[in-house]
Amino acid sequence: MKETITIYTDGAARGNPGPGGYGVVLIYKGHRKELSAGFRKTTNNRMELLAVIAGLEALKRKDMPVDIYSDSRYVVDAVKNGWVWNWEAKRFKKKKNPDLWIKFLKLYNQYEIRFHWVKGHADVPENERCDQLAVQASMKENLPADKGYEEII
Repeated sequence: MKETITIYTDGAARGNPGPGGYGVVLIYKGHRKELSAGFRKTTNNRMELLAVIAGLEALKRKDMPVDIYSDSRYVVDAVKNGWVWNWEAKRFKKKKNPDLWIKFLKLYNQYEIRFHWVKGHADVPENERCDQLAVQASMKENLPADKGYEEII
C-alpha cells in the first residue's frame, strides 16, 4: 500500500461575511504541521476552500496520494459529485469564489486526491483542532484583506 499524506481542513467566519480564518493539519509518517491564517472580511465557504488550497500548497512531494478530510459539504460535494468541472466548463458563470476554485483546480490536477467528508463538531480530534486554528486566526488583530472577496463585492 502506498504511503499517504493526510490533510485535515476547516474554515470559519464570524458573521457571513465577517472576520474569518482557516486551519489545516498535515500528517505524514508521524510528522505533523499546522497552518492557519485569518482575514478581516470573508465568508465561511471561502475559508473552507482556502484551507484545502493552503494544505495542498504546503506539500513538498507530488508523487504521493493525498487524503483530505473536511467538514465542508460545499468543498467535498463540489469535487466528489463533479460539480466543479461543470462550473469550470462554464467559466464559473454565476458561481461564487471562482478565484479560489481556479487556484484549487490547478493544484488538484497535480495530485492523486481523495476527499472525505467528516461531520463537524463531532469529536474528530484533527477536525476539532482545525476548527480551533481557524477561529483563533479569525480573532487576530489587524487582519489582512481577502482580496478575492473584497475586490469582487
